[in-house]
Amino acid sequence: MKTDAEFPIADMRTRLLDWYDAEGRSLPWRIRPEDRKTGRTADPYAVWLSEIMLQQTTVPHATPYYGKFLERWPTVHDLASAHEDEVFAAWAGLGYYARARNLMACARAVSEAGGRFPKNEKALLTLPGIGPYTAAAIRAAAFDLPASVVDGNVERVIARLCAIPKPVKNSKPEIRRVAGDLASPERPGDYAQAIMDLGATVCTPRSPTCPSCPWQGECIAFAEGNPETYPVKAPKTIRPHRRAVGFAVFRGSEIWLRKRPPKGLLGGMLEVPSTDWRNESWGDAEAMSQAPFNSGWEARATIHHVFTHFSLDMQMWRYEADQEWEPIEGGWYAIGDIDELALPSLMKKAIGAAL
Repeated sequence: MKTDAEFPIADMRTRLLDWYDAEGRSLPWRIRPEDRKTGRTADPYAVWLSEIMLQQTTVPHATPYYGKFLERWPTVHDLASAHEDEVFAAWAGLGYYARARNLMACARAVSEAGGRFPKNEKALLTLPGIGPYTAAAIRAAAFDLPASVVDGNVERVIARLCAIPKPVKNSKPEIRRVAGDLASPERPGDYAQAIMDLGATVCTPRSPTCPSCPWQGECIAFAEGNPETYPVKAPKTIRPHRRAVGFAVFRGSEIWLRKRPPKGLLGGMLEVPSTDWRNESWGDAEAMSQAPFNSGWEARATIHHVFTHFSLDMQMWRYEADQEWEPIEGGWYAIGDIDELALPSLMKKAIGAAL
């Protein structure tokens, strides 16, 4: 395997930046070289918002959310003063809802400190939801400061460039070292975005367009003729499967919803009540012991949902409550307003099945 010391680093930086100047993506939160010529500068709030949204999410999926958030909360002070339920509702559909909680916590911390995001890596890492990758991305994209930004796209580029014979999870220190040595100190912001664009648009997981790559000449995987075999895949693990029964309680055109605990999976989001989520199936009598009512339930469809670390089957039960019945927690919500609520996609599926 070729080491970074054997790469023509200065020449590779130049070629990558030339490629980026001509072929790099134009994204709503990005300041490109031609933008800077007009005096346009990066908004650290917008850069931070985009980076949080892009964690575990694709650019096409995140972009509409980014636009709506900026339109509704144009500054970090606006977001910090927003009601949590409004932010969760606007976030619904982006998934990984811990990010939404951290988004609020970070906005409030920055707002209370005066509204300016810190440039220092150590200070950035003290903020909720900001880890080493996000801190590096903010330093590079928002402040044009030297930083080695290593996301999944960059990991793939480096794994192929060096033909690293181990899965990414076992070679992260090596990948970070090579990526750090290659990073440009002269145009750090552009370089960070360029290498991410290279992975996103050229060195793609499947069918990479190697003839378009400015680093084709140095790429060992290309020389071997098998770039798609890198990064080496880790052995597949079996995803655990869980089961539950969901209880949808209706009162005419309303449905009873409550909030989940603030911490943990889907923390702070609205939900329909359910049994525990467990590995074993639920018998009717067992499920009834956790139901809000002892009888009168109508069994509906079973929904299937896949989380990052496990999958879930939830059979839905439906109940029509008396007009005078009031829940001891949560409240009634109009069925017609479901799309506007802070409901994760699992719960929207659950309500749809119960309806």
